[in-house]
Amino acid sequence: MTLTLAHYLTLRAILFALAVVGIFLNRKNLIVLLMAIELMLLAINMNFVAFSHYLGDMHGQVFVFFILTVAAAESAIGLAILVLLFRNKSSINVDELNSLKG
Repeated sequence: MTLTLAHYLTLRAILFALAVVGIFLNRKNLIVLLMAIELMLLAINMNFVAFSHYLGDMHGQVFVFFILTVAAAESAIGLAILVLLFRNKSSINVDELNSLKG
């Protein structure tokens, strides 16, 4: 059995749908929200790699490296903010973080 482009796109759609469901079902825990956003980014990266492979062009794979770099920086900054919020509020529940409103 050979894997076609449709197999990769189906897997990507499933991963993206799981991430969307994770965001809508869990709006209380910030860690799960960050993980769902990262899952979305990885699903999009799978699109770039699949199309890059099947078109014989390396531009998509190079673009994925830039996206992964930005995603790693975003995760590090997001987790640092989360640690600071937990130290100040002793909770990571989104409903209890209403003091950030202006």
